[in-house]
Amino acid sequence: MIQFKKPDVENFYRTFNIQTFTVSPDENQLVFSTNLSGKYNLWAMDLPNQYPYPLTFIDQTCQALRYSNEGKFLVVGFDQDGDENGQLYALLPKGGKLEPLRFAEKERHMHPLLSKDDKRLYYTSTKGNPTFLNIYRYDIENDVENIVVEGEGAACFLVAVDEDENHFAYIKQYANTYAPGFIFQNGRSYSLTPETNEQFTVGEGVFVGNEYYFVTTFGEDFDYLAKYNLDTHEFTKVLSIDKEEFSAIRFDKSSNCLYFVTSRGVEDHLYKYNLTSGSYNNLNLPASIIQGGTVAKSGNVYVLAGSATKPNNIFKMDAHSGEWMQLTNLAVPGVNEQELVNPDVITYPSYDGLAMEALFFRAKEDVSNGHVILWPHGGPQAAERKFFRGMFQFLANRGYSIFAPNFRGSTGYGLAFTKMVEGNWGEGPRLDNIAGLEFLYEKGLADRNKTLLMGGSFGGYMALLLHGRHPEYFKAVVDIFGPSNLFSFIESVPEHWKPIMNQWVGDPIKDFDKLTEYSPITYLDTMTKPMLIIQGANDPRVVKQESDQIVKALQEKGRDVKYLVLEDEGHGFSKKENEILVNQTILEFFDQFVEIKVLAD
Repeated sequence: MIQFKKPDVENFYRTFNIQTFTVSPDENQLVFSTNLSGKYNLWAMDLPNQYPYPLTFIDQTCQALRYSNEGKFLVVGFDQDGDENGQLYALLPKGGKLEPLRFAEKERHMHPLLSKDDKRLYYTSTKGNPTFLNIYRYDIENDVENIVVEGEGAACFLVAVDEDENHFAYIKQYANTYAPGFIFQNGRSYSLTPETNEQFTVGEGVFVGNEYYFVTTFGEDFDYLAKYNLDTHEFTKVLSIDKEEFSAIRFDKSSNCLYFVTSRGVEDHLYKYNLTSGSYNNLNLPASIIQGGTVAKSGNVYVLAGSATKPNNIFKMDAHSGEWMQLTNLAVPGVNEQELVNPDVITYPSYDGLAMEALFFRAKEDVSNGHVILWPHGGPQAAERKFFRGMFQFLANRGYSIFAPNFRGSTGYGLAFTKMVEGNWGEGPRLDNIAGLEFLYEKGLADRNKTLLMGGSFGGYMALLLHGRHPEYFKAVVDIFGPSNLFSFIESVPEHWKPIMNQWVGDPIKDFDKLTEYSPITYLDTMTKPMLIIQGANDPRVVKQESDQIVKALQEKGRDVKYLVLEDEGHGFSKKENEILVNQTILEFFDQFVEIKVLAD
């Protein structure tokens, strides 16, 4: 009888991903960005036939993807090796040559929207106004462009355009937690919300007749659904759900309904709201986290969704039956879902009594090596949620448990909680992570002498800071593109980020002492544990100098530091060969500090 070996870690390396998708107006073609070839390209499926075929061979991350309203072409955006400078192209549904629509070297083109007749393109760009951005209208037929809204005072982002192209919805981002919304009408901007001195946010929205429906935290702690009358300029609160944050919103004209996504801690929910009756119902999503979605003219709903044990896949909900169908089938090759680790949701009290929620990926007993990896998430105004991380699953497969706290500043727990990290990067979140470890030790879920540390982006910053401030907790540390010096970080971020930095991180002059205290590079003397530092050479958010400077400083002190630079990556890993290299390097690095027990046959 043939005996098959247990799936190796290589299976986890070969798990593929879908970034984004779109559906043709007639629902005969599904187009999505995936790394099936090892690098991201656009692929398509002719529905209901589900065999995928490639449309592009550009080998780059997709920054935008939208089908034209008449179905004759797609608007697509690509950057170059992670630089995030998205350029916009037109592409035929059958694939082929990319025709430049809006291209400007070293500039970003974001959030493209087409007019109803597909003759005009609206988008946000850094060109001509790198700090505050402009919203442009481009006449495709006549090759004429003009500015619709010129950004000033804060970065300006287009959200929606009505069918008659007389109303434009946009937000001005003063901070991640302060982003008021506006309607541009007849050459004038109107606030979507009444005047207030309080900070709040406005998110996605849709035009429905003479009203604009949108999500906001105006006057509340959690996002809810509101509307704005385009004729009377009246604001009305429409719907809220206790402790759930509203986010994405779509309109279905065929049923006069809105579909919206809410987040409650580590999971998402999808609702259908009837505009006529005011009733709504939960659609029982076949996954935990929604990454994107659209509603077809037929009323069919398409979503990109996944869970901790399921990579992102595209699902379709039939408008008549309400049944879900999975259209793509990405999974961990050769591994049953039951073999993967579904995280426990843990709540623990922090140093000041504030409740924290965390995910704990517990390695199965038959493979556990007893080590726990603390993973502070990125953002910091983001959250670790029940989405699929191949890195987590392959580490758990090799015996490591992962502890991922949603420390103060995380999203999904209300605006006040999210604001707690602002100007407080190095104090509250740091102590929340330490309190989480102490909770694990107290409950017998972790061994104080078998704790490792790893994080990316803000999590990389936190890994560096925890190493410098609390080295006694950790055997080894991995930093993935984390800021090491808050002064140089503030100076080097993209131009349109700079207006938010004072509130988000701090003022380099007024907060000099605090930023010095919060900068990991201040604590070189206590960074004594072995380290692995990983950096993308083209990272526009946390530039390579952030890693270069701390590697050099630690090496000059004779510390054990391994440095891996990826020359063709930015703030992430867009190429499968690089992702495999990173994962292998991390595993080999951590395995050095685990006592491997060899059992006799």
